Amino acid sequence: MLPWSIFQRPAAGTDAEPEPSEPSWRQLSDEALVEELLTTVASARSFQEFRRSQRKECFGLLRWLQLVLPLIQEIRETAPSLTDDAYRRLALLGRAFQAARRLLRCCHDGSKIFLALESEAVLARFQAVYEMMNLALDGMPYSEIGISDEVKEQIELINAQLKRCKKRSDTQDMELSMDFMMIIQNKEDGKADRAILERLAKKLELQSLADLRAETMAIKKLINERNGQQQESTKHIIELLNKFKEIAGIDEKNILGDVSIPKYLEKCPSLMIPNDFLCPISLEIMTDPVIIASGRTYERRSIQKWLDAGQQTCPKTQQPLAHLSLAPNFALKNLILQWCEKNKLEIQMGESEPAAVQEERKEDIPSLVKDLSSVHLDVQRKAAKKIRTLSKENPENRALILENGGLPAIISLVSYPDKKIQENTVTALLNLSIDETNKVLIAKGGAIPLIIEVLKNGSVEGQENSAAALFSLSMIDENKAAIGILGGIAPLVGLLKDGTIRGKKDAATAIFNLILNHPNKFRAMEAGIVPALLKILGDKKLDMVDEALSIFLLLASHPNCRNEVGTTSFVEILVQIIKEGTPKNKECALSVLLELGLNNNSLMLHALGFGLQEHLSDIAKTGTSRAQRKANSLIQLSCKCS
Repeated sequence: MLPWSIFQRPAAGTDAEPEPSEPSWRQLSDEALVEELLTTVASARSFQEFRRSQRKECFGLLRWLQLVLPLIQEIRETAPSLTDDAYRRLALLGRAFQAARRLLRCCHDGSKIFLALESEAVLARFQAVYEMMNLALDGMPYSEIGISDEVKEQIELINAQLKRCKKRSDTQDMELSMDFMMIIQNKEDGKADRAILERLAKKLELQSLADLRAETMAIKKLINERNGQQQESTKHIIELLNKFKEIAGIDEKNILGDVSIPKYLEKCPSLMIPNDFLCPISLEIMTDPVIIASGRTYERRSIQKWLDAGQQTCPKTQQPLAHLSLAPNFALKNLILQWCEKNKLEIQMGESEPAAVQEERKEDIPSLVKDLSSVHLDVQRKAAKKIRTLSKENPENRALILENGGLPAIISLVSYPDKKIQENTVTALLNLSIDETNKVLIAKGGAIPLIIEVLKNGSVEGQENSAAALFSLSMIDENKAAIGILGGIAPLVGLLKDGTIRGKKDAATAIFNLILNHPNKFRAMEAGIVPALLKILGDKKLDMVDEALSIFLLLASHPNCRNEVGTTSFVEILVQIIKEGTPKNKECALSVLLELGLNNNSLMLHALGFGLQEHLSDIAKTGTSRAQRKANSLIQLSCKCS
C-alpha cells in the first residue's frame, strides 16, 4: 500500500514539463485510487471497540466515514476519467481516511492513560481529520465525475455538518482533568490521593492484571514512537501506571521491559535505586523488609495492608501462602542501609507494630463503638480518638467499625459540644469515606449537615478535615448536589479565604469538585468565590495558582458566571501569569483566557494591548503540550480580533 503523501500537490512555481498521458504525480491509476479509498474505509471501520475516554468521538468518526462511503461507491460504479482537480480532492480525502484509521486504531488499543491525559491533543486530531474531509469535499466537481443529484445533496449536507463539527468547542472531562492534575502534583493528603487513584483506575478500566499488562505494552509502544520527544508527558504516564499497579497490588520490575530507558528518565530516583531494594507493591525503597511464605520480600506496611484486605496469595507470584507470618529480612535491611549511607540518602529505618498487636486492636473495635455512647465524656473522647486511628489503617478495620454499628454512633457525636470529639469523629468519617460504598451510607446517615457545621465552627483541624471529608463525599454526584443544597459552599469559600494553608488547599479541592454541579457554581459566586480566588492568585507563598485557575476555568465555562469572572483587571492578571508563571501556571492561565476570549472579543483585545502577543509565540514553541495548543488557539483568535 502506497503512502498518501504521494498525492500532495506539486510545489507552486515549479516549471511544468510536457504532460504525459498520466501526470507524474499520479502514482496510482484512477481505478486504483478509488479502490484504495474503499479499502482504507473498510479497514478503519473494522475497529469497533474503543477506549472509554474517546468512545463517543470514535463512533462519531465512524458515522462520518459511513456517510461519505456512497460517494466513493458511486465513483467506482460509474468509473469516470478523473480530472486533476477531482483526483487531488479524492487523494486528500484518502489522506483524511488514513488519518482516521490511525486515530481509530490508537483509540482502539493505545495507552488508556495517554488518551485520557492528552485528551485535548487527541480531540485536536479528530478535528484535523474533519478539516481534511471538509477541504476535500468542499468544491468537489460532482458533474465532472458523474455523481447523481441524490448523492451530491447528501455529501453537500454532510460537508455543511463537517464545518460545524470543526468549530466544536473543547469537550474535555474537567473532573478527569482535575484528578490527573492532583495526582501529578503529588497532593499531601494521601487519603485523597488513594481515593482519586481508585476512581481514575475505575474510569480508565485499569484495575485487573490483564488490563494493566495491556496498558504496559501500549506504553512501551508509545515510548518507542515518541523517540525521546514529549519527555514530561512520558514521565507522567509512567508514574501514573506505577501508581495504578500499586493500588492493584501488582508489580513488574521495570515497566519498560527490554525497551531502552530514555536518558531524560535516568534522573528518576525509582529507576536509580536497585530493584531488589524496592517494595514490589509500593515501588518505594524498603525501610522494614519482611519475607512472606512464598520467599518474596516486601515492605512490612505494604504487605500487611495486602493481607489485611483479605488476600492470601503472594502479590508478585499469585501463589497461595501456606501461612501469613512475616519474617524480618535483616540481611537485605543491612544492604539497604549501606547503600543509603554510600549514596547519602537519609531514610528512617524501623519496624511497624507486630501483627499480634494489630490483631488485638481489631478485637477492641466492638468495645470502642460501645464506648462512643458512654455517659462519661472522657471515655467518649478516648474511644473517638482510637476509632479515628483504626479507621485510617486498613479496609478491614473500616468494615468492622460499620459491622458493629459504629457509623450511627460516630455521626451522632459530630454535633457534640466538644471540639476534640468533633475533630476526631469528622476525621473518622473522612477515613471511612475512603471506601466508595461508605460515601453513600455516610450521606444517608445525615452526616453532611453536621460536617458542614464543624466546617463553620469547629477547631482549625476540624475545619480542615471537614473540608477534606466533603471533598471525599462529593465524589458521588448525589452528594455534590446535597452538599450545595445544605449550605456547604459558603463555609468552604470562607475557609478558602481565611483558613490555614492546608485548609485553603482542602477547600479549593472540595470547591472544584462541587462546582462540577451547575447550581453549585452560582452558590459559589454568591459566596464570594471570585475575590477569594483573586486573593490566592496574589499570594505567591501559597503556591495555589493552578488550583485557583482551574476553578476560574470551570466558572468561566458557564455563561451566567462568565460576566463576573471576565473583567479587564482579571485579564491583566492572567497575562502577568502567562509572562512570569511556571509552565503549569501558564498552561492554566492560557486555558482561562481562551475561554473568556472566545466569548468576548473586547477581553481578547485588552489582553493583546497588555502585551500578550509577544509571549504566545514563545509558549507555542516551548510550553507544555497543552499550553502549546492553547497558545496556538489564542494566536488564531487574536488574528480574528485585530
